[in-house]
Amino acid sequence: MASSWLFKSLLASSAMSSVSLASIPDVTFRGRASIPKISASKGPVYDRNGTLLPALDTVYYFNQLIDHNNPGLGTFQQRYWTTWQFYKSGGPIVLMTPGEANAEDYTGYLTTGAINGLIAQQENGATVLLEHRFFGFSNPRDNLASESLELLTIQQAIDDLAYFAENVDFLIPGGDQVKPHQAPWVLIGGSYSGALTSWTMVNKPGVFWAGYSSSGVVEAITDFYDYFTPIRKYMPAGCAADVEAVIAYLDESDAHGNATALNDLKSAFGLTGLSHIDDFASALRTNLFDWQKYQPSKEIQHGALFSQFCDALENVTGVVAGPSGRGLDHAIIAWGAFWKNTYYKSICGQENADDCLGSHDPTFGYYSDTSVNNADRSWLWIVCNQVGFYQVGPPEGQPAIVSRILQPTYAERECVNYFPQAFSAPRPPTTQETNAKYGGWNLTVDRLFSANGLLDPWRGATMSADGVNKPTNVDLQPVYESNGFHCSDLVTEYGSIDPTIAKVQAAGLSYMKTWLSEWKA
Repeated sequence: MASSWLFKSLLASSAMSSVSLASIPDVTFRGRASIPKISASKGPVYDRNGTLLPALDTVYYFNQLIDHNNPGLGTFQQRYWTTWQFYKSGGPIVLMTPGEANAEDYTGYLTTGAINGLIAQQENGATVLLEHRFFGFSNPRDNLASESLELLTIQQAIDDLAYFAENVDFLIPGGDQVKPHQAPWVLIGGSYSGALTSWTMVNKPGVFWAGYSSSGVVEAITDFYDYFTPIRKYMPAGCAADVEAVIAYLDESDAHGNATALNDLKSAFGLTGLSHIDDFASALRTNLFDWQKYQPSKEIQHGALFSQFCDALENVTGVVAGPSGRGLDHAIIAWGAFWKNTYYKSICGQENADDCLGSHDPTFGYYSDTSVNNADRSWLWIVCNQVGFYQVGPPEGQPAIVSRILQPTYAERECVNYFPQAFSAPRPPTTQETNAKYGGWNLTVDRLFSANGLLDPWRGATMSADGVNKPTNVDLQPVYESNGFHCSDLVTEYGSIDPTIAKVQAAGLSYMKTWLSEWKA
């Protein structure tokens, strides 16, 4: 919910159309990627003939293999949701997994509120939402202990999608005759599930006829400092300059072992209760994660935490700082006051600093909580093992709005805290193996539409990352980019606000029409 000066700065720096920004809550946890939530309406749903259909929040269960490498272990119940409001015989099955989340909050993706429903409406298809294994209540085991999570891998998730498509029977008319060799399937995803869409089409050719990947983070990256590049580039210049000044002062004080300066800095932020300087550096990073909550909105609003953060630094009695900011001394006082007066309570409540923001005590309860429906724990397992995406400080010589104290070893130590049975010592994730197996930036696959956002902090891991060679066959593997944020093109409403998003959505629909017209049983 951006202030007007932030809005104007964004327009000036990116030449966007006249849109404003709103906050989407619960999009990120310490920089976790997720697609925007869309909850379906509770009203009745009718098919093309006026027949009343089951409510959109009706839960169905599929007997999914516990371990695709050992089918003898049996099955677990994987939840899914579906509707056939627009379906006609011969139409496509439009499948999505929301990825690293409980799927209950994403049933709006069954409707025309999302690109999924628009494709189904255009092509006479049915929409399906499948919950990812070990998220929500689709669990091969009854806990999230390390031993159980051994069954949570990219490959098992890919195998789930293929096995589901090849074996599910739907309630739709002729729903037992819509397997991939009988009807075309379209696989859709955003963020991690967007990458999963791309990886699945690479790994399981022939199962899904077409794919739509929004903000797909296809390249696994250990030291993902580029997460902060779009934020630094498109946030108000004065705010960025002052953040850089504080971070440079923090890093210089740490490099010279200036304990007095470091303690004074923590005190200014009300964070003397943090025992370790790397946790303090990580705490300052959380202000930047709030950027990921932005999405286009019809009206300028004034409540988003990122906007409040930059307002606190730059807006003094209605006068906004210029592109050089207000300088180090002011920035420390203003940023620190924002933490003490507003921000700390918003993220920590009444917890003390070490309990809320610390990472060095392995006895903290959240490290050992293995109960199901804990998306952060399940996602961290994938992060620690296969994809990395550690949002750290940049190399020397690059502008830094995040401290260089934060390196991949900081996150790798937390992996040990969360999963001591699997990680006896810090170790890097197998990102090179992931990219080699599933293609990364070099993936080649037919009929895959990739859509990304210029203002998306995850852009550097997508097919729109700077320096990436675009696919040679643009008719079969097109890559489009809007002025949107993270997965903006998935949501129909955002296309009505920003014409660059509308253009991407129209292109995606056009490609789907062409590709689906070419399908033959």
